[in-house]
Amino acid sequence: MSKSFVFLLLGVVLISGLRLALAAAEVHVMGIAEYAVLIPVVASALLPVRQTMIVGLFNLAAAIALYGVLLRDMGPANQITVITALAVGLIISVAVCRIRVAGERRFRRLMIARERLALLSEASSRVGSTLDAVRTAEELTEVAVHRFADHATVDLFASVLQGEEPVLRPGTGDVTLCRTAASGSPAPPGDLRPGETVTYRERAEATLGLFTGEPMMLEITDTAGAASVPADPGDAGTNGPHSALAIPLRARGATLGAALFTRSPGRAPFDADDLLLAQEIAARAAVCVDNARRYTGEHNTSLALQRSLLPLVVSRQPAVEAATRYLPAGLFAGVGGDWYDVIPLSGARVALVVGDVVGHGVQASASMGRLRAAVRTLADIDLPPDELLTHLDDVVTRHRDVGGAGAVAGEIVATCLYMIYDPISRRCTAARAGHPPPAVLRPGSDVEYLDIPAGPPLGVGGLPFETAEVELPAGTRLALYTDGLIESPEHSLDQGLEHLQKALSEPIASLEDLCDHVLHTVAAEQSRDDVALVIARTRELDGTHAAAWDLTEDLAEVAHARDLASSRLEGWDLGELAFTTELVISELVTNAIRYGSAPVQLRLIREDTLICEVSDASNTAPHLRRARMFDEGGRGLFIVAQLAERWGTRQRHDGKTIWAEIALPDGLHRTHGCV
Repeated sequence: MSKSFVFLLLGVVLISGLRLALAAAEVHVMGIAEYAVLIPVVASALLPVRQTMIVGLFNLAAAIALYGVLLRDMGPANQITVITALAVGLIISVAVCRIRVAGERRFRRLMIARERLALLSEASSRVGSTLDAVRTAEELTEVAVHRFADHATVDLFASVLQGEEPVLRPGTGDVTLCRTAASGSPAPPGDLRPGETVTYRERAEATLGLFTGEPMMLEITDTAGAASVPADPGDAGTNGPHSALAIPLRARGATLGAALFTRSPGRAPFDADDLLLAQEIAARAAVCVDNARRYTGEHNTSLALQRSLLPLVVSRQPAVEAATRYLPAGLFAGVGGDWYDVIPLSGARVALVVGDVVGHGVQASASMGRLRAAVRTLADIDLPPDELLTHLDDVVTRHRDVGGAGAVAGEIVATCLYMIYDPISRRCTAARAGHPPPAVLRPGSDVEYLDIPAGPPLGVGGLPFETAEVELPAGTRLALYTDGLIESPEHSLDQGLEHLQKALSEPIASLEDLCDHVLHTVAAEQSRDDVALVIARTRELDGTHAAAWDLTEDLAEVAHARDLASSRLEGWDLGELAFTTELVISELVTNAIRYGSAPVQLRLIREDTLICEVSDASNTAPHLRRARMFDEGGRGLFIVAQLAERWGTRQRHDGKTIWAEIALPDGLHRTHGCV
């Protein structure tokens, strides 16, 4: 009962009592009766219709009792006038009150509609600000709490968070989802935390809503009712919810999960309008969650493509010990085009490569795959670094010309760093195309960056590529990386290079641990660009693994070369390879003396295989051909190809080298004598 209602009733009593007191004192005050008419008028402005009518009837009854019974000295005409005025005042007051109440209701509905539109507008602007399903779910609960519900949760299928479309079939029993977001303070007792698994029971109303796609309004009146809510919010006492909405999150014909909104007993339960509003908000949020799911799926596909195009395992190399890492960019940056490679070359040498295709997405990954395949093909023919980058630049340019000026596929710009290390001479030759210089740490020295002439990026053209050659002692560390490691909005490029120097200076023996340390200390979290990193420690093949002899241009030297090779094989405990090796050396030395130019050199290298190399000053490379039945020559290289695992020709600035690799006997494939 409101205070205004009580005060007005007391007002009726006071005015009636005052009128009686004045009549008893035979005091006449003009207009005292009219004050009674004001009471229902005031009631119509303050009270509901029912209470206004009660006050008016009570006032009328008091006037009838007062003027009709107690104060008979008033003339009948005056009595009728007063009572009629009070009755008319009652009727007018009730009418005015009804009009006022109806206006207030309309105004209240308008305010509620305005608040709901404001909430819907806020949900449209805040929910789905990122392509992250978890963040979208959190935004949905944050918008709903306080203005719409006391507590809100969002449960999604685990497959949605992984970028896959969920498959929901009726009759599969309990449904398991992942609690993705929860907001509201205090949380209901027993509520699950984000990241935990929530089970929707088979016959629960919320579970039926998942299958049918229909929203459910749940009125929780006891513990059993609370148990039907998937969030298990507890009892229905003062702390537990008494009203809940279970809204399936559906988009493009697929059910992604469910949103649950609850209200405590201190708040009005949900009604049909609240259900419609929750459906609208959930529908918009579901589209945003599905967009995030699709983006995550495409990102995972691109990342799988990127990783499949990179080396799965870096094989052991006699020239270097290497460790590699690839760190993808943040989820919203897209997959980049960074790559690395460690390529074995002839003569126990190794090529270290890192590159970066400008751009992000599947197109960048596909372009990276083409460039890496081209680098491996060009490296297989033993091109020096500057020539290899020149041919690679031609590959990019031809691809652009074939794609056309307006074709996105043709707009490729890439950077690349290509290095060749020879463990026998300990010489490292490198060239770069718009790529950051490698870092080198010699034993007992500080980290520095090699001074390699910076050529233009691949696909730009206009300038030649130049090489730099440097001698590296055994145990030198080389670090090849892409610009994603050193570039960050938080610091300048020079500061990034300084951070890398400091990280590489740490006395960490394991290269694998050093790679992890560099990425942890230098690479920015959620980087805008992906990172490729190669750290290698150089080795040296000394005289116990290699032997070389200079030969004259006399065919009699062929027999001498066989004797030298046989003697060295005995020293290496490889006597069982003597016949095969002598036959290969005979053919290679004979070709060099007969068709090449002086000086002629024979070199044997014992590592994972036995490598036979014959060098001369001629640039004419031999070609394998099949001799006809009555031909006297042309069978030498064919015999070499049959006896060796691999063979080939390597061009040098002062001639060429023909090499052949012969497999070692079982049990001798790996040696550890390199420095």
